[in-house]
Amino acid sequence: MTCPRCSAEMDERTLGEATVHQCPEGHGVFLSRADLGVLIEAETDWHRNAGQHTAPMPRITADMTAPPSTGKVSRAWVETLFG
Repeated sequence: MTCPRCSAEMDERTLGEATVHQCPEGHGVFLSRADLGVLIEAETDWHRNAGQHTAPMPRITADMTAPPSTGKVSRAWVETLFG
């Protein structure tokens, strides 16, 4: 696999059961959707066993959409009264 930006041959690394391709010039990391799923599952398993202070990553599915924009976030309750 070659980098789409600089055409350099990408370095291939195995992370657990996933294969990741990385540009040696630092232009990015590329992986298949299936490998992304493997890494997310590994992250979720780690959080499941790490204790209550961590939260698992959300499961990525094909039907997901971006969350709605929340607009301006108030710094305090009083600010919501005058916003």
